[in-house]
Amino acid sequence: MTGRNDGQAEGRGRVYQASGDQHITEHHHHDLSGLGRSDGSGLSRGPDSVRHPAVGRAPAILRDRDALMLRLRSAVAHDAAGEVLVLHGLGGCGKTAVAHTLFRHAANEGRLGLWVNASDHASLRAGMLAVAADRGAGDGELMAARNGLRAAADLVWDRLDASDRPWLLVFDNADDPAVLRDGGWLRTSPRGTVLATTRQSATHWWPAAELLHVGVLPRDEAAQVLCDLAPGTGTAEEARSVADRLGRLPLALTLAGGFLAHQVIEPWTMSEYGRRLEDREDPIELIDRGAGAPGDDSRHLVSGTWQLSLNALVRQGMPDATPLLRLLACWSDDPLPISLLAGVELGPELPAARVEPALRGLLDHSLTELVSGGDLRCLRTHGVLLDSVARGTPEDRRDPLVATAAGLLLAALPEVPERGMRNPLLNLLSPHVLALLRRVGDWSEVREETARTAAECALRLVTGQHRSGEYASALAVATEAVELVARRLGEEHVLVLRLRQRVAKAVDRLGHFEDAVERHRRVLADLERLCGPDSPDTLTSCLQLSRPLTWLGHTTEAVALMRRTVAGRSALLGPRHPLTLEARTCLLELPPGAELEEEVGAGPELVAACLRELGPNHPTTLAAELNCAHALFNTGSTTEALSPARGALTAHERRYGTDYPITLASRSLLSGVLAALGEIAEAIQQIERVIEGRERVLGPTHQWTLAARKKLDSYREQRSGLSGGPQ
Repeated sequence: MTGRNDGQAEGRGRVYQASGDQHITEHHHHDLSGLGRSDGSGLSRGPDSVRHPAVGRAPAILRDRDALMLRLRSAVAHDAAGEVLVLHGLGGCGKTAVAHTLFRHAANEGRLGLWVNASDHASLRAGMLAVAADRGAGDGELMAARNGLRAAADLVWDRLDASDRPWLLVFDNADDPAVLRDGGWLRTSPRGTVLATTRQSATHWWPAAELLHVGVLPRDEAAQVLCDLAPGTGTAEEARSVADRLGRLPLALTLAGGFLAHQVIEPWTMSEYGRRLEDREDPIELIDRGAGAPGDDSRHLVSGTWQLSLNALVRQGMPDATPLLRLLACWSDDPLPISLLAGVELGPELPAARVEPALRGLLDHSLTELVSGGDLRCLRTHGVLLDSVARGTPEDRRDPLVATAAGLLLAALPEVPERGMRNPLLNLLSPHVLALLRRVGDWSEVREETARTAAECALRLVTGQHRSGEYASALAVATEAVELVARRLGEEHVLVLRLRQRVAKAVDRLGHFEDAVERHRRVLADLERLCGPDSPDTLTSCLQLSRPLTWLGHTTEAVALMRRTVAGRSALLGPRHPLTLEARTCLLELPPGAELEEEVGAGPELVAACLRELGPNHPTTLAAELNCAHALFNTGSTTEALSPARGALTAHERRYGTDYPITLASRSLLSGVLAALGEIAEAIQQIERVIEGRERVLGPTHQWTLAARKKLDSYREQRSGLSGGPQ
């Protein structure tokens, strides 16, 4: 071309020459689906290599995958072929690392390794055509496949079947199995083994394949990963603590170890890193700081890796999986009873009819998993995933999500928990109630009304644990709940004060009577100041304080508090109300003395009133019958006490079981009555059963256990004296 308009065309471009005014429009379409990515010249090409895994940060040592690797190595042994193996699990659990380790092993054994990125149609097609080229396909064959003149998958598998070397073909990141299915890319061959890594665990996507789950690491191996990556930054125990906080997820461990290893100006220890994880408002951002570069692939960031799965669910027509996962992020990573989701309704974004398919989508994409919770079917979702999802939850959705989560918990927790043996549901829900309270504290958008509902969940939970005899659990949950609820509602909110009552009551039941007295006194003073001296909560504190005072021998003060409660409840609720009758029964539980002598005559009338007003199986009726027998015994009417003591034990065993603390108290009373009547053999049998039960329920050092042992010693001395010498 000559003259003033000289030009040169490259690739598929063209040069136009014109005189006068011209308007030219031209569109260029590059077939990226057949040729891979662009190299900057306008042409596209395939991957740089299919013989080297395109992975981010491969581990130098693969921790705790011995059984899995044994199975995988057998699939690439000398004469092995024709298998399809699928590594599935949560994003970031190390599936690619396992595949990479097998790839290296196969290469060392003389097998050809071929690595293809199967995350999307374009990458898969380009990678598989590169595999065909590696196995001897000519330019003409490849061009025909790229232009649609020949079936591309048939070309690739013809070449793989004719390979002069056995091979291992890895489909990495096959999180959308439809990419493999469309076009028939996933096949078997007598010349090699296929291994796919995926988050998609639904078996219908992988016909005739063997699915192998890849989970998080055990505690010690997870800690060793940190020590491998950041040696010298902490002890093994500190590494275990950090690993626990990271949920033992290999991706999170790798990022944390990389961060610790590359600090220069002010290097952190593992202990400091763990503290920052606990204290930091955004632990996910801290974890992601261990990535190699700001623009790292989202698969290599805990903040972004699971969004890939959610995006895939949206493409599959399940956008409601996202709000369901956000709801799960209001709770804990401990097993969650599936029954809790039966009443889920999040408005238009998640109608009740869509909860089941949304949950199935989360399960299929390894975003949650089914686990056993004793007799209950449960879900378990990884903690780092939950934190990441919570971090990305829009502010305007936070209050509705927490309100729904709190409402579901409240419906599952008994409003008036029954006394009795352990309720397994309570212990399963315990971590979820506390996690919900933490979300309430973290999310300022949550309204006070919603925060109160969450606090009410904690109160119901602790009350249920206490009435099930789970005093240590009740104390632990109530103590943490007080701190979390007070942070949002304030120290003087009535729900905080009621939780503090529960803390003091659990301390009392665990035998720490002095501590219980001090706690009850402080709560009572606060209630008198804030609610008044005659409010129901104040009167409850009076009664609760009287119990440890009685055990410590401060009988006069205890009786004054009990009578104050009886008078106050009679005025507020009436003399026949269950709470008034409950307070009256406590007066019959006093130790021998003038105060008990004054009350014992009211015992038969009280029992009759309880039977009439509440019925024979009501807890207060049973307590009245037991305490009436107790009062008869402590005032010297031993013979009269025997029949009601036996009856109380039978009733309590029938109602609560043999190991419930009140049942054991009934048996202890019966043993004392028997010993006083000279029935030493039976008294010893009964108190030995009390000791066995209290050791199981309360432990060998609890004061009630020790008191029972003292009784046993005295009975044995009594038996020795009756027989005339040691036995």
